[in-house]
Amino acid sequence: MDVIINTAVELIDLSHTIEAGMITYKGIPAPVMCDFLSREASRKNYDCGHEFHIGRIDMVANTGTYLDSPFHRYATGKDLSEIPLASLSHLDAVVVRQPHTQALAVDIGLFRGLDLRGKAVLVCTGWDAHWRTDRYFESHPFVTEEAARFLMEQQVRLVGIDSHNIDDTRTRVRPVHTILLGAEIPICEHLCNLSALPDHGFEFFAVPPKVKAFGTFPVRAYARVSRRH
Repeated sequence: MDVIINTAVELIDLSHTIEAGMITYKGIPAPVMCDFLSREASRKNYDCGHEFHIGRIDMVANTGTYLDSPFHRYATGKDLSEIPLASLSHLDAVVVRQPHTQALAVDIGLFRGLDLRGKAVLVCTGWDAHWRTDRYFESHPFVTEEAARFLMEQQVRLVGIDSHNIDDTRTRVRPVHTILLGAEIPICEHLCNLSALPDHGFEFFAVPPKVKAFGTFPVRAYARVSRRH
């Protein structure tokens, strides 16, 4: 007898909403949003009551949930327009979990023994609970240099984290960015809602616009999870 398995596909949003006045990093201006063409002003251009809205946004690239390309760290590295879609979409993915209440440093021991090769590795710390608060910017979880080297050696496709930075910002060096982007492994920072994901068996997507000579840009990161029942 044939066994029929019903599979429902669920899309889980892993991105913060970009809003006017929102601060992602202290010292970096918040996005400014306004009308380029308001609905009211557009009415004179159309008949039959048609109206349209065209918005305008002035925004630093490191805003909200965004992707780092190698060009972000290296002048000769691949920029956003040069990263292949295969490195950003339909990625087999795994979640590793270390609550920030246990430790801030996400070290190599969390990754050992896992099947990581060719996968997107998403680090769930729960720090996204502090988004849009002053606490979000200070003493946040981060990946250690040793762990970054291990991820590089495992040939992962992408690394993401739900924290303020994948590096420890209490220092003036950024070894994790240096190691991963040097190996052409994109980084996705300021993720959220990773607790809603299973540990494995899902796909990850984080595709930015195809912008030349840019190293970072916001993404609509999400996961595609198949639920069998």
